[in-house]
Amino acid sequence: MTFSPGEVVLIPLAQFSGGPSKLRPALLLASLPGPYQTHLVCGISTQLHQQVPDWDELIQPSDADFPSSGLHRASIIRLSYLHATDPTEFAGAIGQIDATRLNRLLIRLADHLHP
Repeated sequence: MTFSPGEVVLIPLAQFSGGPSKLRPALLLASLPGPYQTHLVCGISTQLHQQVPDWDELIQPSDADFPSSGLHRASIIRLSYLHATDPTEFAGAIGQIDATRLNRLLIRLADHLHP
């Protein structure tokens, strides 16, 4: 199965508390170069109190792309929760966010990484 940037996928991700991996939604940010078909994803959480201002992205039911995201509750797209993975780890896609939101996240990440 082929996945594209902007898709919300389900993937086993480790918990910050050190607990076992759990199937969680994540945003596919980009396909990385090279022969290994690696994808860069960031975790999505309903723990809204963990949002980092001017970094994480809130997606909520009043947003135009919320229904197509496949998410059930207001959530934060956590740019600090990055994970590079093989697409065979994806349990599937549940939705997609708007291209404008994806571009905003990618620019925010690139600006942070570029000195």
